[in-house]
Amino acid sequence: MNKTARILTGLFVMVFCSLSQAITEDKCLTCHETVGGKEVDLFKRDIHHAKGISCAGCHGGNAQSDDMEKAMDKKAGFIGVPKGDEISAACAKCHGDAAQMKKMGSSLPTTQYANLKESVHGQLATNGKEHIVQCITCHNAHGVVSVKNPASPVYPLNIVKTCTRCHADAAFMRTYNPSLPVDQLEKYRSSVHGSRNGKGDAKVAQCASCHGSHNILAANDTKSSVYPGNIPATCAHCHSNADYMKEYKIPTDQFDKFSKSVHGIALLQKHDNGAPACNSCHGNHAATPPGIASVSKVCGTCHALNADLFSASPHKKAFDDRKLPECETCHGNHEIITATNKLLGVTSEAVCSRCHSESQNVKGFAAAKAMRGLIDSLEIQEQHAIALVDEAEQKGMEISEAKYKLRDAHQARLESRTMVHSFNASRFREVATKGLVVSAAVNQEATQALDEYVFRRIGLGLATLAITVLAVSLYVYIRRLERRQALGGK
Repeated sequence: MNKTARILTGLFVMVFCSLSQAITEDKCLTCHETVGGKEVDLFKRDIHHAKGISCAGCHGGNAQSDDMEKAMDKKAGFIGVPKGDEISAACAKCHGDAAQMKKMGSSLPTTQYANLKESVHGQLATNGKEHIVQCITCHNAHGVVSVKNPASPVYPLNIVKTCTRCHADAAFMRTYNPSLPVDQLEKYRSSVHGSRNGKGDAKVAQCASCHGSHNILAANDTKSSVYPGNIPATCAHCHSNADYMKEYKIPTDQFDKFSKSVHGIALLQKHDNGAPACNSCHGNHAATPPGIASVSKVCGTCHALNADLFSASPHKKAFDDRKLPECETCHGNHEIITATNKLLGVTSEAVCSRCHSESQNVKGFAAAKAMRGLIDSLEIQEQHAIALVDEAEQKGMEISEAKYKLRDAHQARLESRTMVHSFNASRFREVATKGLVVSAAVNQEATQALDEYVFRRIGLGLATLAITVLAVSLYVYIRRLERRQALGGK
């Protein structure tokens, strides 16, 4: 190609591009640029503008006409500034259309608006004419950018501020749910998550990490990510991801351990929503790992008597001196197993033997050994009493009083297990002895009932035998009389 041809080709391309730009030019934006306003500057940075979507894409009208009347002709679909639910409906024209989104080269889901309408934010506003939240409430109207863009209001480092525009406004929140606290931001900033987020760590949990985004549901909704039975899985989304958590250098097996624990089994298998979940111990918005001094206080919110007994026990000072976490030292944290007699005593499987032996901490060793012997005896006596009462009851004996006393024996055994936390052999013996006395009384009453049963059976047998002998004797006597009468008649 010679020089002249190249020049002509270049001129043709320039003219074609100019004509093409003139044809596709957003005349709405051109006109508004002359008027000025922050909307113009924002829209120029908008992802929709970058995708070639004109002002008319949301507002309707003819973006190719520089005639104001034609550009804003309602026949051309001009709707002006959308109000209320019209805003989200305008967004959903594209964002709810999978084909349209694919055409624009987007892989975003197309269920956001449907999810929003089903969420807590999809409830009616106080005027009863629109939903509480529209798309632009969180994403802005002009200047919308990708969630991955640090300028986005829903970027991880900005989303807390975005949410608290409403959730920290007491007057606003009072009109919808007066029971919701409005200090979540302050609590969040006090947590490990909030502290790291405030320092620029976009990976840590923020509002949407736990509550979701478009599909936020009430905490008492079984489908909510923060419903009690769903919370462990929500936390595990990050905390069980070894690659994601690698830089934080903390374990990622908490969920697996919790699932096998007495708390996890109650919550996840038995669906007991009163059982502890992650937030029960670590907190919600102020989530922070319990420190050594606070572990007993956390456990003590449910296990109050155990905590009080421990605080008055000799172990309190010993644990404090050694900087040992209180409840966790013996029971563990995430993988808390059901407390059984095996934990008490001086055998290799007992937790007492970790610190106490015949040559080290001897006083505690003796106390643990004595307490284990007492609680084993109490359990054996109770089981024996139960067996005797059941046997007597099956044989039809009146045993209701003894059966009622069994409750006292059972209660004493439960109290003795709690009294272990006092680590006081004398106090423990008082409770255990009470149970042993009751069990012995029940054993005696049940044994007497069984003896009476045997006596009654023997008495019934003798009475039956006597009645039988009498009946036979009467029969023989009557037969003799009949024979005599027969002979006399002849």
